[in-house]
Amino acid sequence: MRTEVLEERFDGSTLDGEVWLPHYLPAWSSRAQSRACFRLGDGLRLNVPVDHPLWCLGEHVPPLRVSGLQTGSWSGPAGSTRGQQRFVEGQVVREEQPRFEGWLMSGGRVDIRARMTLSARSMAALWMSGFEDDPAQEQCGEICVFEIFGRKVHRDPPSAEVGVGIKPFRDPELAEDFAAVRLPVDVTEPHNFVVRWDAREAVFSVDDEVVRTCPRPPRYPLQLMLAVFDFPDWSTGTDDHLVPELVVEHLLAARG
Repeated sequence: MRTEVLEERFDGSTLDGEVWLPHYLPAWSSRAQSRACFRLGDGLRLNVPVDHPLWCLGEHVPPLRVSGLQTGSWSGPAGSTRGQQRFVEGQVVREEQPRFEGWLMSGGRVDIRARMTLSARSMAALWMSGFEDDPAQEQCGEICVFEIFGRKVHRDPPSAEVGVGIKPFRDPELAEDFAAVRLPVDVTEPHNFVVRWDAREAVFSVDDEVVRTCPRPPRYPLQLMLAVFDFPDWSTGTDDHLVPELVVEHLLAARG
């Protein structure tokens, strides 16, 4: 029988390989170059070490390093243009990926309790993106549960711009409806980020307070994308030793 609720506390010794792929969009790079760096046991700790490889070196602008997990993946053969979340027109698959459907959902609720350590050159996010396997449709829209850039974090008094909403990318059926809302939160402490959505609207909240409501979200199958990013070109010259980290204490995804 199909499970309708995914609940993770990441308190085991291994990642559930039936749900999570510990690589970030490997078709455009490779499994070796896109492997996530993380620890389990007391929650999930995703981080980007200083020697972590650049992702899609020479193609992605600006250059980035990323540790990410995702609950879906597939691609066409190497040399084809069929894959998920392409970031340039005519992008070519470097390494073919098998079809993986770890956890897809087209409505319901996602609730995450997380904290993060970010510098001005890093970012952390949880979003859902279209599985994008229907060549006749551009089902590539995203629902962003949170997107936080370290350069938009203030420490005295604590606050942060928390990006939430809908990003259509190439989906002509969706409208851009994304905004970064400044909230009085200390991101180094745990907070709850939640989205509930159906065919009518997506409602985003932080610590039980609604921050945005967006009409007409995508209703096709979406996969979870959880990642922390480092952008070397944003370096101040004195921060190359810093390691951004995203710590997830609890994640709940309920189909509905």
